[in-house]
Order: sequence, then structure tokens, then C-alpha cells
Amino acid sequence: MGLGAIGPGLGEGFIGGKTCEAIARQPELQKGLTNNMFIANGMAETTGIYALIISLMLLLS
Repeated sequence: MGLGAIGPGLGEGFIGGKTCEAIARQPELQKGLTNNMFIANGMAETTGIYALIISLMLLLS
């Protein structure tokens, strides 16, 4: 499970950092950038959820 959480953690941090940089450059686009960030974070988090499900299946089988 630990290895499956590294990728989403790094990806979400990268997405958040780049969103902050973009908002600092163009504050008027904050609403759209924030919405896109949440969608991208949800997509990045799915790999962590898959890792959790697979680890639980292996543990409980």
C-alpha cells in the first residue's frame, strides 16, 4: 500500500503547486483553475484507491 500511495501523493502535490503558480500569474482565472485542480486531483487519487483495494484483497484472501 505504501508504494501505491507515493505516486498519487507526488502527483497531487505537483498539481497543487502548479495551480498556485498559475493563480499567482493570472488571479482572474482562479475559479476555473481551482475547478480543474480538483478534477485532476480526483483522477490522481484513483490510483491510490486502486492500490488500497488490491492490498485489502490480498490481505483478506
